[in-house]
Amino acid sequence: MRPSQRNQILDAAIRVTERDGITALTLESAAEEAGVTKGGLMYHFRTRDELMVAIQKHLTDAWEAQLAAELGKPPAEATPRETVAAYVRVGAQGGASKAELAFMLESVSSPELIEIWDDHISRWAPPPTSTEPEDIDLLLARLAVDGLWLWQASSNIPLPEPVVKALRERLAGLVEPED
Repeated sequence: MRPSQRNQILDAAIRVTERDGITALTLESAAEEAGVTKGGLMYHFRTRDELMVAIQKHLTDAWEAQLAAELGKPPAEATPRETVAAYVRVGAQGGASKAELAFMLESVSSPELIEIWDDHISRWAPPPTSTEPEDIDLLLARLAVDGLWLWQASSNIPLPEPVVKALRERLAGLVEPED
């Protein structure tokens, strides 16, 4: 398998979705966007469902790489506070796309797709197991950054930069260890 062409097709499928919406994503539209034949695309992805699974993994792998770089070590070696702090710092940087939101929403109706996202989230921002204030603060920070991500992906109303800066500082206060 030629990974570069595979990734080229995945990136093209994401572009189609960002531009035209998820309902416009077909094997044909992804192939055309990627500059390959439908047969070339089908060498990697025989069905739209296979393409969808690969896109979900492609997106979560990209987030995984960003989060691991921010954390500086594997999540298994970090505390929940450290992983959530990395999740919040990366999430608060922005860059959410309509395509990512569309793929995440599409995954809700498919156990195979939602498992990809659940596996990813469970490593980086798992739900708390206690009601201790510091655990609730971690959950609040995660929910706030998810809300910011949703705002950015679904709205054309920009937040003023001073508001974004203040939000980032407040979120950091919830997740960063106290000295």
